[in-house]
Amino acid sequence: NMLFDRLWYENETCILFADTNLGKSILALQISNALSKGISIEGFKMEITAVKVLYFDFELSDKQVENRYSNHYAEHYVFSPNLLRVEINPEEETPTQFKDFDEYLCASLEKAIEEHNTKIIVIDNLTYLKTDTEKAKDALPLMKFLNSIKKKYGLSILVLAHTRKRDASKPLTKNDLSGSKMLMNFCDSCFAIGESSQETGLRYIKQIKQRNTELIYDTQNVIMCKIEKETNFLEFVFVGYENEIDHLKPRNNEDQLNQILDLKKQGLPNTQIASTLGISEGTVRNKIKKSEN
Repeated sequence: NMLFDRLWYENETCILFADTNLGKSILALQISNALSKGISIEGFKMEITAVKVLYFDFELSDKQVENRYSNHYAEHYVFSPNLLRVEINPEEETPTQFKDFDEYLCASLEKAIEEHNTKIIVIDNLTYLKTDTEKAKDALPLMKFLNSIKKKYGLSILVLAHTRKRDASKPLTKNDLSGSKMLMNFCDSCFAIGESSQETGLRYIKQIKQRNTELIYDTQNVIMCKIEKETNFLEFVFVGYENEIDHLKPRNNEDQLNQILDLKKQGLPNTQIASTLGISEGTVRNKIKKSEN
């Protein structure tokens, strides 16, 4: 069954990755909230009823969470009792029976799954489970651990991760995932969030890997969303589907605009300009519109 459209299915270890401050945690908690209430996010299919979700939050403080899900610290959003947020106790020392913090954290995670008898967990984020996901020797045992508990408890796991340093003018690929090769081999599915160069707050979601479905949301058909907060819930709001190429950072914005305007002066239609420059008609239209403002 779909948990988050064709991007994450039941019994999958799924990775969601993005650059810093693009909204990984916002989307992950929104998905968790939807699953805990059995109400799908508009624009995304969900094929299960309300379930218990364990959200391991190793990123945000209580106050940061409160700010996102309240109206200026009043009129707090009411989450379902099915959604349990778990955080690290910074005062806790590693017991002597564990060789290091990583081992203790993994054991604690498994204990919480047993205690709450949950089938869905979200881990925000990967860097807290292992100290260095860039190194294959660290990434391999981490993914083996996640896959072992997935099989042992029949879990569906969503893990948040970062991108490595990347060129924002190029499409997102599996190579952009930090610690990519090992992590990508051991996950069942993967999707990423990219930032649109067209508008602040505009994001796109792209399918990177899948085992249980065909590739639907690829470069030609990414899911467009806006990050909005109408009252007391910060969320991704579905906009539609577009071509990723239209939202990448131009290699040289000024040169491209000059080429478009020169061809326009020659009387060429937008479709022919797009074909000549190897870009989409939407990009041509947007550039001309911006130049007229």
